[in-house]
Amino acid sequence: MKIFVLDRDGREHPLDALEGWRVMEVIRDWGLPMRAECGGAALCGTCMVRIARQWLDRVPAPQDDELDMLDRLGAEDAATRLSCQILLSAELDGLRVALVPEEEMADA
Repeated sequence: MKIFVLDRDGREHPLDALEGWRVMEVIRDWGLPMRAECGGAALCGTCMVRIARQWLDRVPAPQDDELDMLDRLGAEDAATRLSCQILLSAELDGLRVALVPEEEMADA
């Protein structure tokens, strides 16, 4: 399976991914710039991505801990998610996300 990641310079990266992995793990393991400081515990917000609009209804809804972190970070757009909380499945093959600019994570 693949995911497509738009980096902060506007370049798209098609990344091979494995079902059951978190989007954050795929992005980080392919060497794209993602701090992911808490390692996937939804405690830091440094793995924020924006889900492409056409994928919003296919990505599982965020759980309470993710919603709390997004609220603390001031994320007002439903497309903004913590990539550590999105598990890849066959339904998400082809998922498109964009890395959130670093300045939006200044308080993370």
